[in-house]
Amino acid sequence: MKIKISSRQSELARWQAYQVGESLQKAQPGLEVEYLFRESLGDINQQDPLWKMPEKGVFTKDFYDDLVNEKTDMIVHSWKDLPTEMTPETMIAATLKRADQRDLLLFKKSSRGKKNVQIFTSSPRRMHNLKNFFDWSLPWSKDELKFENIRGNIPTRIRKWLADSNTDGLILAKAALDRLLDGDRFAETKSFLQESIQNCDWMVLPLTLNPNAAAQGALAVEIKNTRKDIFDLVQKINCADSFVAAEKERQILKSYGGGCHLALGMSCLTRPYGQIEIVQGLTPAGGSVSSKKMIPNKKVPDSLIKQRLEFKAIRKSLPTPDVSGVDALYVAKADAWPADLKFSGTVWSAGLETWKKLSAQGIWVNGSSESLGEQEDERIQPFFSAPLTWGRLSHLDSTTDAGKKTFATYQLEFELLSKDVQSPGAFVWTSPQEFDVALKRFPEIKMAAHICGPGRTYHSICNKLGSSENVYIELF
Repeated sequence: MKIKISSRQSELARWQAYQVGESLQKAQPGLEVEYLFRESLGDINQQDPLWKMPEKGVFTKDFYDDLVNEKTDMIVHSWKDLPTEMTPETMIAATLKRADQRDLLLFKKSSRGKKNVQIFTSSPRRMHNLKNFFDWSLPWSKDELKFENIRGNIPTRIRKWLADSNTDGLILAKAALDRLLDGDRFAETKSFLQESIQNCDWMVLPLTLNPNAAAQGALAVEIKNTRKDIFDLVQKINCADSFVAAEKERQILKSYGGGCHLALGMSCLTRPYGQIEIVQGLTPAGGSVSSKKMIPNKKVPDSLIKQRLEFKAIRKSLPTPDVSGVDALYVAKADAWPADLKFSGTVWSAGLETWKKLSAQGIWVNGSSESLGEQEDERIQPFFSAPLTWGRLSHLDSTTDAGKKTFATYQLEFELLSKDVQSPGAFVWTSPQEFDVALKRFPEIKMAAHICGPGRTYHSICNKLGSSENVYIELF
């Protein structure tokens, strides 16, 4: 069997087409693949911001006739570039496992401390959702924050940013950068990107404040809807979870009118404990939208009374540890960072409140687990030529992590102030230590229900109980 795969001719578009073709060849040995690359209207017009261009599908429409007339068998797109209204004779038949859907800020080291900050992006969504975030995440006080439009492929935009002395930052879709850093197919571009990242500051921008464009990070394999042979073939490489999440985001976008002109982002995340949906931005009428919800796989029964026991925490500082042997630090809480600690590597926070407090201390934070648990993959290894060595700042009795060396910067003791518990109850916990102290005082709570976040507290409680049956995860 021989197939033809079409895409745009930028390096990123070709990389995506090659990924699909090579995945198909692994799934069906002996398959021959021919690649067809050419420019789209969106590639030719590099002057206008995308949201000002009159046509939907400026990166995709030019390929439609080839697909319908069977001059090609499939087209590989960045799914976020597709209009929400599909053409009548074609369909999205498959996608690969989704890449990182977050945005990334690149920032010149020479611009640190500037009172008037200018950032390149052509996205109304980013402009709206990130203004307040940058007010506190850039770790110094600012007088003005301005966004300017930029167009071009990834290397072109980075070169424009580096050459413009008035512009401090550049926002990109992280998936695009990750893909160009993967492998050595485009070695010259990869070398340029690695050098650019190493010479600048960067931040992976949080989805809970800046949800992605619909289907960002996902590839779309478009086929003619009468080609059952091609449909059956691409099902062999389809990632069902990624497909469902991308489609759900597109349906949310469609419900607001669709289009890249909207200052609206939406993220659908699949986790072992449930589905997370975040929508943030402006409606076409200018109304504000801010929604964060989780649909858990296991819901707390309505009959249970939620209880939060009262504790007194006694904190004692420990000597500042030597962290010179690590490349990256995961910070469980902001007060785990000693005032005299000097560290120039990558900094990752457990949650956004921790990020905010660290930033107020003048610390550049590169990203966050956003309170989704320390098991969340940071997905930043592509930025580095060698594996990162991770450390973790926390308290003395914190549980260890196989992937991170814990540096204890303080000792913490909990005194239980609550005198009794209600039954039946569902107890809300924010740390494993709280649970341990309460369990010692009230052994009967072992039979109760327990509610916490999806990180260390959850895993510790499940281990202590020997089961996850009565342990529930809640967010937001």
